[in-house]
Amino acid sequence: MALTRRDFAKRSAYTGAGVALAGSVGVLATAPGAIGEEAGKAAGDGTQLGYGPLIDDPKGILALPAGFSYKIITRTGVTKLESGEYTPSHHDGTATFEGQRGATLLVNNHELKGPRADWPHPVPLAEGHVYDPAASGGCTVIEVAHDGSHVSEWVGIAGTSTNCAGGRTPWGTWLSGEETEDKAGDHGMTKDHGYVFEVDPYDQKANRDPKPIKAFGRYPHEAVVVDPKRGHVFLTEDASGPNGLLYRWTPPAGFQHGRGKLAGLADDAGTLAAFKCFDSGGRFVDDLSRATEPGTVYGVDWVEVPDRDARTTSVRKQFKDGEVTRARKLEGMWWADGGAYVVSSYAREESPVQHDGQVWFYNPARRTLTLKVRFGVNPDPAKDGAFDGPDNISVSPYGGLIIAEDGEGVQHLFGATEDGRTYPVARNEINIGTAEEPEYSEFTGPVFSPDGSTLFANIQEPGIMLAITGPWRRQG
Repeated sequence: MALTRRDFAKRSAYTGAGVALAGSVGVLATAPGAIGEEAGKAAGDGTQLGYGPLIDDPKGILALPAGFSYKIITRTGVTKLESGEYTPSHHDGTATFEGQRGATLLVNNHELKGPRADWPHPVPLAEGHVYDPAASGGCTVIEVAHDGSHVSEWVGIAGTSTNCAGGRTPWGTWLSGEETEDKAGDHGMTKDHGYVFEVDPYDQKANRDPKPIKAFGRYPHEAVVVDPKRGHVFLTEDASGPNGLLYRWTPPAGFQHGRGKLAGLADDAGTLAAFKCFDSGGRFVDDLSRATEPGTVYGVDWVEVPDRDARTTSVRKQFKDGEVTRARKLEGMWWADGGAYVVSSYAREESPVQHDGQVWFYNPARRTLTLKVRFGVNPDPAKDGAFDGPDNISVSPYGGLIIAEDGEGVQHLFGATEDGRTYPVARNEINIGTAEEPEYSEFTGPVFSPDGSTLFANIQEPGIMLAITGPWRRQG
């Protein structure tokens, strides 16, 4: 049943701040650039927030707090797959899984767009695991021994394009999204792209003959999360002209999720819908950038997508003004606390209000969307210490969030506590620009090992997966 504007206004009047307090992570306050406290100040129990200042790396790769260290797991053009080819480039979305004898399995996206000739190290076309032989992207699977002494890497799927983010499923697989709308004939492609693919880290046979999950729609995909209770799948779209949408896929009656089940879906199975928000007064919200105060709560309804395969018109362009809510750079998502954390990386002139990032929480039980964190526009991105441009996100086993920065200037991994304070975890020190005009690539795919001992993360260019260990402890 749809949540009407009148229902939401009535519920807001009855429950007041209770709507804003959904989720055990709590209402995260505005981060630096607005009212967030600086790292290093004491937490509520008197312990120090974060892990201290970042220390420059003599190797020029990764600055970390004292007591922490890193190990390079894979590096483009240096490490090799089991088949002998070099590790592909442009590491992106990542998930971890429990391996045998304490090992960790990871699935790693490679965000490579266009013809294979455009890239020195595309994802190798492993026999039987190729969707479109013209495409450069795909996923690799990595196995890391418990003590980090041994690393193996192989191709999960190949021949896909612009594999950006994705999401881990409750049944132990990875959903990889193509951030593109290329059709067969565009940029040399031989098949249509812009789909989600499933990758099984445990079973290479299950990854043979990759099949797109067309029921999830064809558009510039970012992240995917699955509601384990209701079976809904939520998906973000990173697009502009117009801004992208948040989608919900509702499975058909009687469908039960599980290994291999998505591959058997009909192309038009279930219902794909886009979100439509309204405030507590019942007023339609055209763009998420309108929210400027953490704790802002919107009611959410869902509007069915007319043509999910976008045969003639991009999905986001099939809606007229006033029919759906939009947002710039809808990117990372993570399922926790009974709902989905959703990131809007930034908003500029294309949006009603500019910002340098938002983190939202969608509560499916209440059908509400709550602004947890908002980053004001960073006036000096080149200066270390301020954070902007949140992208991939994960919920930390030590409390709060771990966020990968994809902003301007200096790039960090940083944490955000339950009450909105932020602290640095790592800083990228690989300058891919010049001494006069330094440039630092984004962090991607932060995710802890299943036992919580290791934080894995990527530096997208030149393409490095890192394992970070140290004295992790509860934050906030």
